Amino acid sequence: MKLVSMATLFIFALFAVASATDMSIITYDATHMTTAGASSASWRTDDDVNAVYESWLVKHGKTYNALGEKEKRFQIFKDNLRFIDEHNSGDHSYKLGLNKFADLTNDEFRTTYTGIKTIDAKKKVSKVKSDRYAFRSGDALPDSVDWRDSGAVTEVKDQGSCGSCWAFSATGSIEGINKIVTGDLISVSEQELVDCDTSYDEGCNGGLMDYAFEFIIKNGGIDTEEDYPYTGKDGRCDANKKNAKVVTIDSYEDVPVNDENSLKKATVNQPISVAIEAGGRDFQFYVSGIFTGSCGTALDHGVLVVGYGTESDKDYWIVKNSWGAAWGESGYLRMERNIKDKTGLCGIAMEASYPIKTGDNPPNPGPTPPSPAAPEVVCDQYSTCPESTTCCCIYEYYGYCFAWGCCPLEGASCCEDHYSCCPHDYPICNVQRGTCSKSKNSPLEISAIKRILATPTKLKRESV
Repeated sequence: MKLVSMATLFIFALFAVASATDMSIITYDATHMTTAGASSASWRTDDDVNAVYESWLVKHGKTYNALGEKEKRFQIFKDNLRFIDEHNSGDHSYKLGLNKFADLTNDEFRTTYTGIKTIDAKKKVSKVKSDRYAFRSGDALPDSVDWRDSGAVTEVKDQGSCGSCWAFSATGSIEGINKIVTGDLISVSEQELVDCDTSYDEGCNGGLMDYAFEFIIKNGGIDTEEDYPYTGKDGRCDANKKNAKVVTIDSYEDVPVNDENSLKKATVNQPISVAIEAGGRDFQFYVSGIFTGSCGTALDHGVLVVGYGTESDKDYWIVKNSWGAAWGESGYLRMERNIKDKTGLCGIAMEASYPIKTGDNPPNPGPTPPSPAAPEVVCDQYSTCPESTTCCCIYEYYGYCFAWGCCPLEGASCCEDHYSCCPHDYPICNVQRGTCSKSKNSPLEISAIKRILATPTKLKRESV
């Protein structure tokens, strides 16, 4: 049999890999709202909608480069505007409006901004149960609480198109308890969690607040937002900044589940991290009022409860979101409280947790110096991966690997689908389910991790 030349194989592989790769609010015009019983013919004309669309594009700095994309987005925008008009013409305790999500379908919105892939699918390894805030008969709680009034809540932040809501929820509760205990309101780094907390959490692919608390406890603290700023994308862990450890916590606990009274008691004492189902269309376009919209308990988004109150005999939670100050009520949501379902509206009482802090922070060392260039992990003569990752072959031909990926963990197992990988302590890949387990028969599973592309090396290395 003739041997195929390495050059021919390389050209063929590049072709194959290339082929595989192919695989806040606009002024609301109330005069155009649909009125009860009005016919569809009385709704806005296309010229009206187009005028609103063009104004919205300018306001949000939106441009589309792909051929036909602007028209495609116009049709989505038009459908969303009709949905908003029809809602606002009814008798509801909350209003919807044209925010920055108005050119997205609901599926696009859920996939990009809620972290639905991970929070809904991943199960906690263990729960830290506690009766610290368990509600008991006779407990006298205040009629309203708002931790913003006490200076225990930082400004509203924006996670961007990164599914890192879990990190923002966790930092919010840490910032709150740190202010309560030490008197200092310090904005801490979500990016450190996205980059460095990779044992179970998955950066922009989602995570859980309890795992973030565990990481900070084991690390001995977390850096500030100013020193380790947010980028809105997965990055390489900065070891120097990870070691800054400016704000610390001692432990964390879960609020008794499915009990809004216990969540209320917990909120009296500190801001609380909660998971909710936030992928609904009403949630996407929420502008103001007490939210009573349709939602279930498929938890897909991490937020922060910073208080509660009552308006017009309707009880509500004050919820801090991480979609920027242009969404909702300056970045906040008031969500109906004390509903009949024990889980609370949108499952708000199902997965509530909080950090515990008993003492002062260590002295602030100030900004950390830039990290030195990290050593590479060499895959072959042409590709490298970042430090503390594992090289996994993406495309193999005739026994040669022509395309490499990087699993963002050391000592990881590379799965046979050439796409995912598993942590060293959960080394068994289940490609069909997209999970990792400790052994073949173990019922305990976590979600598999996506690989990232390796960095091409322009010059051939002398040795590997």
